[in-house]
Amino acid sequence: MAGSIVLAFSAGAQAQTKWDLPSAYPASNFHVENLTSFIKDVDTLSQGKLKITLHNNASLYKAPEIKRAVQGNQAQIGEILLTNFANEDPVYELDGLPFLATGYDASFKLYQAQKPFLEKKLNAHGMTLLYAVAWPPQGIFANRDIKQVSDMKGLKWRAYSPVTAKIAELVGAQPVTVQQAELAQAMATGVIDSYMSSASTGYDTKTYEYIKKFYDTQAWLPKNAIIVNKKAFDALDPATQAALKKAGAQAEERGWKLSQEKNKWYQQELAKNGMETIQPTAELKSGLSEIGKRMLDDWLKKAGADGQAMIDAYKKQ
Repeated sequence: MAGSIVLAFSAGAQAQTKWDLPSAYPASNFHVENLTSFIKDVDTLSQGKLKITLHNNASLYKAPEIKRAVQGNQAQIGEILLTNFANEDPVYELDGLPFLATGYDASFKLYQAQKPFLEKKLNAHGMTLLYAVAWPPQGIFANRDIKQVSDMKGLKWRAYSPVTAKIAELVGAQPVTVQQAELAQAMATGVIDSYMSSASTGYDTKTYEYIKKFYDTQAWLPKNAIIVNKKAFDALDPATQAALKKAGAQAEERGWKLSQEKNKWYQQELAKNGMETIQPTAELKSGLSEIGKRMLDDWLKKAGADGQAMIDAYKKQ
């Protein structure tokens, strides 16, 4: 009888799987709000078989470390900013190219063109793409008057990815690598005085305490992707796999809508806290567009046939 109890307990323990999900962003961020809902959906749809623990605000792994952690199965599932890994492969850089896709509709079309190549790349390294959600459009936070690209010269510029570092190089700014969890401290200590990101980041990091101007350039909409270790996924029973996929599809749809809704709210909150949203001048738009064309040309040279196929697919939609 004692043996039967032990066996029954073992079977119960095996029936429930526990995963860790690292994210680099605070609880107030809409991506994390979406992840929280996703985790609840997974629990419900899997009937409690798959329990996911969220580790937000870079508490388990820092942003650049999460992809490797998932690949090595130290974390079974994780949230990554695709452009953080632009140096690994051009497919990760695509949605960070300035002025290629500037609105939500265009950004979603770009995602559809990118997705098969992204899935192929992740699969080759033992990972699966579950879903992806765009950040709000990227603008420039700076106290300086910026009417043209030359006005950006000499800014102490936060670079959080190869793409943002490249922009700094092209405009003559000084790039300083700072991830979001350290951004407020970097502004408070004068390590940086400007950066390019969304109103979401501006709100989460209380940028308005240090910087009073947001230039709404809508340069690009980078995406966060939720990736899963393939061995961990394959170890799930078919019903739990289906539950995870369904929860992911729901999170993707919800996340894109939430990004649009929250973008307006974030900008309103920035304004309430004394930040001025400024529409870029024609000269600034033109200068940034030229930088975008140059970066796209450079990207196509690196990306080769696959890169051209992604751009062609995007333009056909």
